[in-house]
Amino acid sequence: MTFGQFRVSPRSVTLIAVLIGMVSLAIGAHAAFNKRNLEVAKALDVEDTTGSISVKSARVALVIGNGHYPDATQPLKQSINDARALATILRRDGFDVIMVEDADKDDMHRAVRRLETKIGPDTTALLFFSGFGIQSGRESYMIPVNARIWKEADVRRDGLSIETVLGAMKERAAKVKLAVIDASRRNPYERRFRSYSHGLAPINVPDNALILASATPGRVIDESNGHYSLLMAELLKSLGKPDTGAEAVFSRTRIAVSHASQGEQVPTVSSSLAQDVPFRSAAVVVSRKGP
Repeated sequence: MTFGQFRVSPRSVTLIAVLIGMVSLAIGAHAAFNKRNLEVAKALDVEDTTGSISVKSARVALVIGNGHYPDATQPLKQSINDARALATILRRDGFDVIMVEDADKDDMHRAVRRLETKIGPDTTALLFFSGFGIQSGRESYMIPVNARIWKEADVRRDGLSIETVLGAMKERAAKVKLAVIDASRRNPYERRFRSYSHGLAPINVPDNALILASATPGRVIDESNGHYSLLMAELLKSLGKPDTGAEAVFSRTRIAVSHASQGEQVPTVSSSLAQDVPFRSAAVVVSRKGP
């Protein structure tokens, strides 16, 4: 075979055809791979934002335990223990639990979106956070493990406002909003732009809500030596008592922590509940009583 001044042998033609075929296959495989990745990404996005939109939960909880902060000199030993223990109790008591450990900023926002999809008008929604928290202005922020905080503006950029999550519950028309916040710790961030840690700001309580914070506003507490934080240790005891109304549980916990710390740590309970809310679902109570 001759092309202009060049003579091409049949063998060369065959090799060229094979090479063209291989290139076409590679291009096709690459396109298919990219298409598959795009489909997976879309599926994950749908799962995050709408996958559970038709499945509303009567009782749902978002439980976040952040313990391993690269900027801290050592891990928070109790945060993840606390989150796991509470998640177990909440599941026992009929909650649909969304749990994340050592959550970065994206993890926390995805978890909040999942929480939102599970909330309906009759839902009791609960937020638990254990880790570092920082107040900025009049709001308190839960800090993800990958936060890069060198000035106060970074707190608002990288942190997740507690009020934002409570506001999302309200926007989704949750019947009851509950929160347990254990984040009044000395943190490695504030000393970069403040002379001392401020603790948390007072948390704005939406309608029909109950909030338990580990310390009074502006106070900072040190880690205890137990497997659980002092707040969680007493909360778990309180949840084991016969009277599991949410206000009774939180009030018992506040008093027990204050006594155990000899007044050094006094949790705050803030309520706007129109009526008391049981922690255990009716189905769980019936199953415990038996036939």
